[in-house]
Amino acid sequence: MLGKNVTIEIFGTLSENYLYSGHIVGGKDMRQIYIITNDELHGEIECTIIGAAVGETKMQTRLIAAPVDEIFYEPEIKARLKTTSLKYKKINCIYEKSCGAVVYRLNEKNDIRILLVKNHNGKCWTFPKGHIENDENEKETALREIKEETGLNVELIPGFRETSSYRPFGKIRKTAVFFLAKADKSIVSMQQSEIDFYLWVSLEEALKMCRHENDINILKQVRKKLAV
Repeated sequence: MLGKNVTIEIFGTLSENYLYSGHIVGGKDMRQIYIITNDELHGEIECTIIGAAVGETKMQTRLIAAPVDEIFYEPEIKARLKTTSLKYKKINCIYEKSCGAVVYRLNEKNDIRILLVKNHNGKCWTFPKGHIENDENEKETALREIKEETGLNVELIPGFRETSSYRPFGKIRKTAVFFLAKADKSIVSMQQSEIDFYLWVSLEEALKMCRHENDINILKQVRKKLAV
């Protein structure tokens, strides 16, 4: 069901933060579905099944829907569900959001060096990033993930924010937000559970080493920002 578009009949309101209950029109499964939105709903609404709050059994699992074109990530779903008595083990969500940065430093010749990392699950060089947790904003997530993965304290450069959207497999729809960050040292302390290798390279070398078109486009924006 995840990722499927369905017509849902709204039964009523579960909380004041735009959390509704309903069921799929014409569906065989009459279990209650939770609908998350940022607006008032009534009647029949075209929705996408964006996730599931997985319980101990199938009957205890609740599908989570949202009006078509409205996007909600796991932390937002959890925040809405806090107002209910629903008990669940985990949230499955088709939307995933991560935040990170293109980290650079200046070497002794004042040349720009870009930090590339290769994590356990990836075959290509990329930039440090990770998922948003709890009530973090995008910049807080980026700073935390950079610190956790590399041990670096960095300064985010104002006026730079680039996004990358892709579908790595199945129905999962990922969005990565990247900032530009300056590091004041070159010594990296890798998070062994996440990162296998790292390199400091020139921007031109980074453009050659990155394989994903989204990463290459972000590096091109970095080149414009840094005027190199």
